[in-house]
Amino acid sequence: MRFDILTIFPEIFDSYFNASILKKAQKKRLIKIHIHNLRKWTLDRHQTTDDCSYGGGMGMIFKVEPIFKAIKDLKKKKIKKCRIILFSAKGKKLTQKKVKQLSKYDQLILICPRYEGVDERVAKYIANEEISIGEYILTGGELPAMILVDAVARFIPGVIKKESLLEESFSMDFEGKGEYPQYTRPEIFYPNKKNKKITWRVPDILLSGNHKKIKEWRRKHLKRI
Repeated sequence: MRFDILTIFPEIFDSYFNASILKKAQKKRLIKIHIHNLRKWTLDRHQTTDDCSYGGGMGMIFKVEPIFKAIKDLKKKKIKKCRIILFSAKGKKLTQKKVKQLSKYDQLILICPRYEGVDERVAKYIANEEISIGEYILTGGELPAMILVDAVARFIPGVIKKESLLEESFSMDFEGKGEYPQYTRPEIFYPNKKNKKITWRVPDILLSGNHKKIKEWRRKHLKRI
């Protein structure tokens, strides 16, 4: 899986993509993440990527030309299954179902807007779809891009243990809207060292070793999102 990210702040991605699971996945060549500075595709010496909005209004709008040229170059890779995504507050909300669908592609090109948005012609003629990560406004599309890459990468074979995906499939079996409570050591935690009568305990069923009953308990206590 190849991820191509278009942004005017490429340095934002450095720390997140160079740590933990995503770093290991890149080293194993299970995924490739390429960060592209959109200014590379501008024509003027100031490397202008935005301009004022026709009809007036506050803020600046990303121009269509640099994005068009960037996408044209990135698609020269001739990768068969490619999807172009524009992050937008008016886009469809990212879900686990959508993440799984996107993991089937060979290449995802992610456009990260800034300021007041992007020329509508990008959404209309260039992007295959618009995606939002929630009903709130961010300063740019870089965080959504990192979230999408992280979520999609988990479905790429070898990135995480197959058992973990199976476990997550169980915990998300209500149309991707749930998670059960989880515990680890110590079995008994004393929040007040002076009063040992106050305890926070792990539910007995989880210590029983009865996997059938544990599964039933987890299903019963699945917290809906």
